[in-house]
Amino acid sequence: MEMKPMAVSHQEGLKKEDAKMSKYVRRSLLLINSAMLGIGNCGGPLIMRLYFVRGGKRIWFSSWLETGGWPFLLIPLAASYFHRRRAKRGGGGDSPDNDTKLFFMKPLVFFACVVIGILTGVDDYLYAYGMARLPVSTSSLIIASQLGFTAFFAFLLVRQKFTSYSINSIFLLTVAAVVLGLHTNGDRPANESKKEYFMGFFLTLAAAALYGLVLPMVELTYKKANQIITYSLVMEMQLVISVFATLFCTIGMLVNKDFEVIPREAREYELGESKYYLVAVFSAFIWQFFFLGSIGVIFYGSSLLAAVIITALLPVTEVLAVFFFQESFKVEKGISLALSLWGFASYFYGEFKASKKSKRTPKPVNPQLHPPLTHV
Repeated sequence: MEMKPMAVSHQEGLKKEDAKMSKYVRRSLLLINSAMLGIGNCGGPLIMRLYFVRGGKRIWFSSWLETGGWPFLLIPLAASYFHRRRAKRGGGGDSPDNDTKLFFMKPLVFFACVVIGILTGVDDYLYAYGMARLPVSTSSLIIASQLGFTAFFAFLLVRQKFTSYSINSIFLLTVAAVVLGLHTNGDRPANESKKEYFMGFFLTLAAAALYGLVLPMVELTYKKANQIITYSLVMEMQLVISVFATLFCTIGMLVNKDFEVIPREAREYELGESKYYLVAVFSAFIWQFFFLGSIGVIFYGSSLLAAVIITALLPVTEVLAVFFFQESFKVEKGISLALSLWGFASYFYGEFKASKKSKRTPKPVNPQLHPPLTHV
């Protein structure tokens, strides 16, 4: 009779320790995914621009490279599978009923990822077209408007809550993009018409809007999935999204006859044929950091947080573009950048105040969206 309350107390203590450990691990994985998103968000546009400024002209090919690196995902997926298999054997789970699953994805999640993948393929083309027509610093600042689109669609799809600070942030980032679009004198690349420049501007804006829809769609998939979401499943989702986005761009390449032109373009590339293919492979690899990082940040945080991190890295991309490509950084861009940083600071100040308030009123964790981290 006296042992029972002690046992219950001990179990409650273990649950608290497990919750603390899970929270710590979750935060660590959020930081890792944020770092991957940062690497891809800064490196991807720079390498893509390098392809164009040194003689590359195939827009469908460059859009294909954004998700064409999906085979790299097979490495961490294989590592996750063998880790789970070894862990089960170590725990004595050798019976047929306890066979390690190769894939976790259920049909509903699969079809959602197919739709998201096709939309991502369209977004890849829009972004690549804009990158071919605009300097990196200009296209990066236009992409800042993605936060506003993400906030709008997050409100519609996942009932994202807003504060005066987040609304102020969205307004400032939108104004920053408008300021940039209205001041374009001397910013157009050489031998490019005004029509091509504005087409690049508006298609980049369309890419920001479309990806602002894609991010909340991923979060909605997590919430509506009738299964426990683990990071292995997150990687599977990114694999399916990338495969179908790549298939969409492959069709575009076939119609545009890019496969026939690539060998000749490689021979005429300013940096040499071998470096042409090196740029292509490295571009595909870096972009996978961006997409896997973004979908991971959504899993451990939210779609709005992923959009904020993308916007937060704007100054880094700006400085790197000016340094590597000697792009101009005029007053208009300075004003737009200042507004972007102001909007970013406003958002995080609001998040800081909200987090302090939420600590006083803790909420239960959704076990389906954030399960105990027992599977890698």
